[in-house]
Amino acid sequence: MTKPKISIIGAGNVGATTAYLMAAKELGNIVLFDIAEGIPQGKALDMQQASHIEDFNVSVKGTNNYEDTKNSDIIVVSAGIPRKPGMSRDELLANNAKIVKEVTLNAIRYSPNSILIVVTNPLDAMAHVAAKISNFSKKRVIGMAGILDSARFSAFIAQELNVAAADVDALVIGSHSDLMVPLARYSTVNGIPITELISKEKIDVIVERTRKAGQEIVNLLKTGSAFYAPAASIMEMIEAIVKDKKKVLPCTAYCTKYKEDNANCFIGVPVKLGKEGVEQIIELELTQEEKDDFNKSVKYVKGLTASAEKFLQDEKDKNNVSC
Repeated sequence: MTKPKISIIGAGNVGATTAYLMAAKELGNIVLFDIAEGIPQGKALDMQQASHIEDFNVSVKGTNNYEDTKNSDIIVVSAGIPRKPGMSRDELLANNAKIVKEVTLNAIRYSPNSILIVVTNPLDAMAHVAAKISNFSKKRVIGMAGILDSARFSAFIAQELNVAAADVDALVIGSHSDLMVPLARYSTVNGIPITELISKEKIDVIVERTRKAGQEIVNLLKTGSAFYAPAASIMEMIEAIVKDKKKVLPCTAYCTKYKEDNANCFIGVPVKLGKEGVEQIIELELTQEEKDDFNKSVKYVKGLTASAEKFLQDEKDKNNVSC
């Protein structure tokens, strides 16, 4: 049986860690691309040498040539400038929109039937850029954010209750920003709602820490941003797709509406992931407060998306100017 081909664009901490986790689980043959000469090749060689110890049997190729990504089943877009202390995800928009546009154009040239997983921040807007440039069906463009945000929420709940992290099942929807919406009502410990186990005051503190979790890591690292949990989140998405698991996971997907409210943007929601990509959007019943918070998230994302659209139009206008 032919192994899936998975290409990762960007061999930084997130991309390289994702490649290693996928190799260890033998999810497919991997191409690690970066514009920096030697970096993807060196990291790929290191992984190949680890295969003897970890006992995995997939190829890992490092390259600076997009042609090596040809006929990929999945392309992970992790290229971009990471956040630094004091920098918001939004401040990255112009620089990273340019990078995501270029990456998408090159990737789809060689893999027109692939599924795109976007990781670059600001995530929701960059998923829009990738969808716009690729003109792919919206079910084939997915952002990685909700799994990561939910994992952070779960970790803080587990710490508060001193329970095994594996027993916690938490859910975060909305934008990958300070306006994300952690849903305490849908978060449980072995099936028990956390609202039965933790006071509202403490839940509010955990929710706020979840919203700031990425910045907390950026401030501690000082020279970069998180990569272990993001890589594990990407790997979980890829596993659901290549194994056609029909797994329900919180991801950034294009919603025309959510319940009765219009969305018309890429936003974090629970989706069913399978071999076709986003095979179903799961619409939750929300309280009025949760709905208000979600709609604030949608409004915020639409503002970012408008800025991304303006950038794309300005770039198009510049390219159309005659010399």
